[in-house]
Amino acid sequence: MIGAILGDIIGSRFEFSELRKNKSEEFDLFTKDCYFTDDTVMTIATADAILNNKDFTKTYQEWGRKYPDRGYGGMFHSWLFEDNPKPYNSFGNGSAMRVSPVGWLYNDLKTVFNKAEVTAKVTHNHIEGLKGAVSTAGCIYLAIMKTPKKIIKKVIETYFNYNLNRTIEQIKPTYRFDVTCQGSVPESIICFLEGNSYEDVVRKAISLGGDTDTQGCIAGSIAEAYYGIPKEIKEFVYNYLPENMLKIVEQFNKNVS
Repeated sequence: MIGAILGDIIGSRFEFSELRKNKSEEFDLFTKDCYFTDDTVMTIATADAILNNKDFTKTYQEWGRKYPDRGYGGMFHSWLFEDNPKPYNSFGNGSAMRVSPVGWLYNDLKTVFNKAEVTAKVTHNHIEGLKGAVSTAGCIYLAIMKTPKKIIKKVIETYFNYNLNRTIEQIKPTYRFDVTCQGSVPESIICFLEGNSYEDVVRKAISLGGDTDTQGCIAGSIAEAYYGIPKEIKEFVYNYLPENMLKIVEQFNKNVS
């Protein structure tokens, strides 16, 4: 989960920057311009709901209303403030960016798939929205199990029909801003498959341009599960998150240690 949060923070300052044009992997990971976005808020909310046995809809609304100006999509932002919120058939990548706690907090792949779908369908009940969340959580669980990358790739291709045979260098020249699951989740998984460390994976995901914070979040969530996060990078989470979020992070850490 921390891998998702840090990927979000690292990618936050590049979403509308020149990096989208030069698509370089060379940049400072953390600066004063970095911040946590809606990706982090909803990741924390997912962990809170699971760890404290809360309703997902109510918990997403609770956290979203605490931090209403963190870059939510228009439909989701409206959903946050509805009195009787219903799913709205979204296939946006919001379902994938918030799902990482699921991969850590359940103990078999079938349960991970089922619980990931539960987190998604309160808003993102379109088939592609569900696929984005379930595939990301599945990657995380398999990565925690130290499943070889070629097996992870095969599982995701088989279950979700994603094209993971492209390379980053093939994707970069024509890749554009895309907030759909089908247009960003496979690309984020490819960054994990090609990367060789947590930092390398996140750099690759952000270098694609586009929705950089969410790609960093999704790719970073998988990379953490496979590689871990170096201490000198992991400690930055305490520089950017408020105390109420850090309490959930600590609770999460106790449950997965």
